[in-house]
Amino acid sequence: MTYFNNRQKLKLARSLVTKTSPAYVQFYITARCNLVCEQCNIIYADGDSNEMNIHQIRQMAENFAELGVCMVLLIGGEPFARRDLPEIIEAFVKNDIHVRMQTNGLATEEMLQRCVDAGGHDISISLDSLDAATQDVVNGGFDGSWDRAIRTISVVNKIFPDNGTAFFGTVLMPRNLEHIGEVLEFATEIGWGVSLVPVHLSRPDQPRGFRSFDDSGACLFPPFAYPRVKEVLEELKALRDQGMNLYDSDEYLDDIYRFVVGEPIRWRRRNNDVCDSPSLYFAVEPNGNLNPCCDFKLGRSYPVYGSDFVERYRNGEIHGEVGRLTRSCDGCMYGSYPEITITARFLKPLIKRFLFFNTETNQLLKKISGDEMRELARDVHARHERRRQESLPSGS
Repeated sequence: MTYFNNRQKLKLARSLVTKTSPAYVQFYITARCNLVCEQCNIIYADGDSNEMNIHQIRQMAENFAELGVCMVLLIGGEPFARRDLPEIIEAFVKNDIHVRMQTNGLATEEMLQRCVDAGGHDISISLDSLDAATQDVVNGGFDGSWDRAIRTISVVNKIFPDNGTAFFGTVLMPRNLEHIGEVLEFATEIGWGVSLVPVHLSRPDQPRGFRSFDDSGACLFPPFAYPRVKEVLEELKALRDQGMNLYDSDEYLDDIYRFVVGEPIRWRRRNNDVCDSPSLYFAVEPNGNLNPCCDFKLGRSYPVYGSDFVERYRNGEIHGEVGRLTRSCDGCMYGSYPEITITARFLKPLIKRFLFFNTETNQLLKKISGDEMRELARDVHARHERRRQESLPSGS
């Protein structure tokens, strides 16, 4: 597996060491989506945001290259709702910026092939369960959404190059707590990785952009489930240490537990309990405005395609504006943000990340048909379901 090329690795190392150039940007290229996932609110939070045109995006890519950005995640909404996605990818690749695409399974083979041809060799697909009914409920009650995602996974494995990289973005929530281990096993068997994110909830008196409102209580772990949450996270650590493709660090997984049970998270403790936005990462709205992350919007507009953007970033103006929000934030567990800070500020995770990016892994994409991929997923789920039943006390 080749994750970053040597020039991108150098940019990443410089960013993590100096903390003066962003290693990672989340670009919400559209708020449009074909699903209404119960753990996501971004289609409403960004619903009033126009989309940048390709000329503005090309200027943004040039600005990012000047800043030394290493990686851009193209997220939505559903990024594949934009028909110019291959041109967007090409804009970043031409500026030597690593691109990760994200999809819920909407991507067609034709569009995926165009994206691969444009230089997009890294993808994340939302997969929270190997049980079709569970995934369809998580996705907002859309029948067939699991099947479409599995089909897309098969297409990715078919057309991606040997050095391609693929991950499942898996949300930890009550209805799929017992399914996380089987998703990891399935991912490893087909050459994918897993990155875990706990469900984030918002309140009417404290709305935050990405976080969902949960009137039903389906996304909130009850206290009696806390011990099992801890057990599952420890099981995942053990599976990772045995060679399964879980990306997450111990520091991050321990904070997932704290986040779930309502304890203060600790990944920011070496930076005065403040995250590293915008020094190491930030988010971009569909209209091009910079935000600290996916939860907050700035009071002022900082278009990332502007001719003065690089200067405003480097002179500290943007950092001051972002700091007014991040200093009062109690923190999040949105995967990449914590993991980048953890990598930059903790030695053990830094060493492990270095080894991850510079050694061979078992992420060799398994090339099988859509029907075979679906059957494999169902077999893994059935095997885990039997184990769960066998572990129940007699008479349960």
